[in-house]
This record gives sequence, C-alpha cells and structure tokens, in this order.
Amino acid sequence: MQRESREFEIVLWGASGFTGALVAEYLARVPGLRWAMAGRNRAKLEAVARELAAQIPGFDAASVPLMEASIDEPASLDRLADSTRVVLSTVGPYALFGTDLVRACAEAGTDYCDLTGEVQWIHRMIAAFDGAARRSGARIVHCCGFDSVPFDMGVWYLQHERAARGLPAAEEVHGVVRRMRGSMSGGTFASLMNVMEEAAVDPAVRRIGGNANALLPPEMGAPRARAALGLGFSAALGVWTAPFVMATINTKILRRSNALQGFPWGKGFRYEESMATGSGFGGRLRAWVVTAGLGAFMAAAAAGPTRRLLKRVLPAPGEGPDRNARTSGRYEIDFFPAGESATRPAIIATVAASLDPGYGSTSRMIAECALCLARDDVKTAGGSWTPSACMGEQLLQRLQQRAGLRFSVRQPS
Repeated sequence: MQRESREFEIVLWGASGFTGALVAEYLARVPGLRWAMAGRNRAKLEAVARELAAQIPGFDAASVPLMEASIDEPASLDRLADSTRVVLSTVGPYALFGTDLVRACAEAGTDYCDLTGEVQWIHRMIAAFDGAARRSGARIVHCCGFDSVPFDMGVWYLQHERAARGLPAAEEVHGVVRRMRGSMSGGTFASLMNVMEEAAVDPAVRRIGGNANALLPPEMGAPRARAALGLGFSAALGVWTAPFVMATINTKILRRSNALQGFPWGKGFRYEESMATGSGFGGRLRAWVVTAGLGAFMAAAAAGPTRRLLKRVLPAPGEGPDRNARTSGRYEIDFFPAGESATRPAIIATVAASLDPGYGSTSRMIAECALCLARDDVKTAGGSWTPSACMGEQLLQRLQQRAGLRFSVRQPS
C-alpha cells in the first residue's frame, strides 16, 4: 500500500511505558494527527487513553485507535507496519524486543524511529535490513532521543554555521556537556545492562563497543578507531572534563552521519565528547571523581554478580520522575572544532533545553522526528539513517519551533 493512502500517519509502539506515555501525550496535542497506539496489552493502552483524556481538555479517549500486536506474532507486526507511514518505538531493550518490528517496517516501506543507544543492535539492524529498507523506501532512523539528537544535530548545526560564514568544515569536533540536570530512564539502564550481558559472552559485541567507526558503512569505512576516554582539560572553555556516559554511542553516530552525507566534514572526521566539571583545582578534582566513578560503574555493570545487584537498585523500565522534575531539568552542550586554535575557535555552537534530558526532552525529540518523517518533504531515500543525515534542516526547524531545543552560536569570550 502507498504511504500516502495508509490509515495512520504515526503508530506509537510502547505507549503504556513511562516514556511512551509521555510521547502519547505529546502526539495527542498535535492538531489533525492521524495516529494510533499499539501494544500487546489492550487494557494498558486503554488506561493510557483514559489518562490522556483526564490531562488534555477536549481530548476524547475513543478518538485514538488501539492496535494489538506482539513480537510473538510477527504477522501482527506486519499488519501494524502496513497501516501507517511511520512507526515510533519506545520499547526497549531493543535488542530483546525491537528486531522483528524493524524487519516489518523495512519490508513494508514504513519509516521507523526509536530511542535505542544499543550500538551492537544497531550494527545488526544495518547488516540485516538496510538492503530491504533501500528497496522498499523505508527510512530506519535509530537514536532519536537524548542519545543522539542533541549531539548529532549539534555537530550538523556547527558545520552548517561554519559554512555560512565561509569557514572550512571542522575535521575534528569536541562536544562538551557544560550543564545537565535530570535523570536516566529505567529503560536506558535496562538497555545498558543488556548490552553488558551480551558483551560478557560475545567478543564481537565488545569489539563493536570499542570501535568508534563501528557503524560506518563497509564501503565507506576507515581504520579502526577508539573513542577517547578519560580526564581532560578544554582550553576553549577553560574547564576540566570527564568522560560522558553517552560518548560511546554518540561518537559512532556522528561518524556515520558524516559518512552517509558523503564525508562533507572529511574522511578523517573525528568527534570526541565529555562533560565539564568546572575550573581550577575543584574542577580537576571533580573530573577525577567522575572519571573514577564512571569507571567503577561500568566495571560493576560488566561483571555478572555486581550487574545483578545493580539491576535491583537502579530504576526499572516504566519508572520515571514526576512532571515537576521533568520540567525543572535542563542541559547545555557546546560544540567547537579542535586544531584551528587551542583556545579560541572561530565559533562555538550550543544546544540547550530547559527540560529533563531523559524524559521531557527525549519524548519531544522522538515525536518530532516521527512527525518530520510523516509530514515533511524529506527527500532521503530508504535505508538505515542517523537523524541529522536523514532529516537535517527540516528536523532542526522542528526541534527549535516545537520541541523546546535552542540552537545558537557565539564567539569565545
């Protein structure tokens, strides 16, 4: 069936989860949207619809169709994919629950977006379904939440602003999380634990995790590269830095974005990411503490006995902060080139939002990615994409106008 004649613009898969319910609330406020909620438990979907009716004046719980589907019944996923232009999935860990849905979308010519940060699974999805998506015209877009939209689009924005000023593309970019207040979701922790479990038994997963070029198309590949980790100092910002937990996925997404666009930032493009801990001795001490703490956490997650303990104390999937906590969060990320000046790059690009990154902002970002695919004249062909390489300027406009993200440039002080 042609995309334009399908019953729905968007089907939300996973609306009964914590983040999924936030996405449902966002979509319910979009005028004229033809959308549906899908899952394996109709009673839970009905409860979400009733909650939307209680929250949104004038919203009718019966106005959103509900679709029953299950990963145990692949044919039900095929019917789901055939019914809509875009499938938006919030159901993780994706390595456990996402593969058949990607297959269904790739075969049906249905666009797809998700919140995964599971690089080993993305690697498998590209290998398994990129060809089918190219043939059908489906755009498969992973990492449409906090990992990796602000970082992927932040570097894209920096490069375009440099070009607009007559500056050459930056072949090495640093991203520094200067401020962040918020929390990671239970689903994010569950996905991380699943990655660690896979890595414990499969050396190939460990190799993918340690290779910054792991998601580059084979025909565009470059020599194996490892993401930079550890304590550092940013001369451009005048602050000490420590590793940022999402750097391992964001570095791979950015290198893939560059490759999919035909290497406009150079075939040797590098991206490094960290978080600011402050200036002076205090900043350096905090950098050491954060570096050691992250290392200890990752070591605990990698070992079976401590990983099982972490599962008992970390937030579970479906859990999250209340509305006040979500709206009081914020983040601010700077992007700037390295090499042209150790202390004074020509411009610094900033991506900021006054929302909790893991919930309030993530739910808006993935919703706008789905709306961009469903409603905008996105010219990219079928295949496995990153957000910036697929949607570029159209997504930038949506993020600024509707999702609460602020993109700006400044000269170093």
